[in-house]
Amino acid sequence: MKKYIELINTIKQKIREAQLKSVVAANSQMLLLYWKLGNHIIENQQSEGWGAKIIQLLSQDLKKEFPDIKGFSERNLKYMLNFSRTYNLKVLQMMIEIESSLKNNVQFVQQAVAQLQNIDNQEYIFMQQAVAQIKEQDAEQLFLKSIISKIQWSHHIILINKEPVLEKRFWYMLNTFEHGISRNILAMQIESKLFDRQIKAKKISNFEKTLPPAQSDFANYMLKDPFIFDFVQAREKSDERNIEEQLANQITKFLLELGQGFAFIGRQVHFEIEGSDFFADLLFYHTKLHSYIVVELKAKEFKPGDASQLNFYINLINDKLKTENDNNTIGLLLCKGKSEIIAEYALKGYSNPIGVSDYLLSKAIPEELKSLLPQIEDIENELKDID
Repeated sequence: MKKYIELINTIKQKIREAQLKSVVAANSQMLLLYWKLGNHIIENQQSEGWGAKIIQLLSQDLKKEFPDIKGFSERNLKYMLNFSRTYNLKVLQMMIEIESSLKNNVQFVQQAVAQLQNIDNQEYIFMQQAVAQIKEQDAEQLFLKSIISKIQWSHHIILINKEPVLEKRFWYMLNTFEHGISRNILAMQIESKLFDRQIKAKKISNFEKTLPPAQSDFANYMLKDPFIFDFVQAREKSDERNIEEQLANQITKFLLELGQGFAFIGRQVHFEIEGSDFFADLLFYHTKLHSYIVVELKAKEFKPGDASQLNFYINLINDKLKTENDNNTIGLLLCKGKSEIIAEYALKGYSNPIGVSDYLLSKAIPEELKSLLPQIEDIENELKDID
């Protein structure tokens, strides 16, 4: 009976894997179709001088011919044109080369995505222009090999609508594919400028001097500046305890902002030393770094003494909680503002890894950013016409 249960479970798993592969393959083929349709339309618009009205006519005829197939609305056909223009053969080749060079090494991300800045998006290379150099079948294989074919169409629409910069769009694709980001979360990440906060921002830490290279690169990569806690209500006299409590009560959103790999251990984690009580603000475990991460919140600007307090808690956790299977504990100090120069001087001389970042609460978020944050209804409306 035990063998049969093992057998049936194995068979079920194989069926699920096959179903998943079918879904992924179906999505890739649909995207390839959209890419080819967009290229064919553009080719004919250029050679025949057709205007925008051809889209309306095509939509009507395609719906009549294929009444059971969705995706031929005027709006979706226009998305296909944008899709094909942006992801020409030159862009696809560069994306494949960059993705191949990454090999899951996050230290290359910043330099790699920057290469896409060198591509002039107006320099369109269509299928018909490249026919002398590459066969249509080879072009299709190039498309299917790229990250473009691995992202859902609904995600592509959000990227088209909300992120015009190609290098940023590419990074959001990689992030979406690696972590299985939903379209709603993707929209919020773009609107909160996640790329700028995680990739472009100058990071204040001593990770390079206190962690092995692979760990240092990853720890620096996960660091954002600022962190945005738009779900926390700022009060007139907000203190650390109040902010902590709101973060703990909204732990799912908190973890989402921290990023992949964080597991929540607790808040106000108690330690007793020589009859004295000490409480670490927030404690996490990072599943990729294999280390505890202790977070100290300050409802004020960074002061040099803050680093000393955090260093104390790192030592406690290394001594009381860390096992031989864990890497050294990392400290993260979140403040409401900082002088980068003061913070850099404050971290010199510490052997424990510490990072310092700003954080923003709901009232502190700039109005222009607040106005850009998408409502669920807006996102749904954008997707409604994809029929």
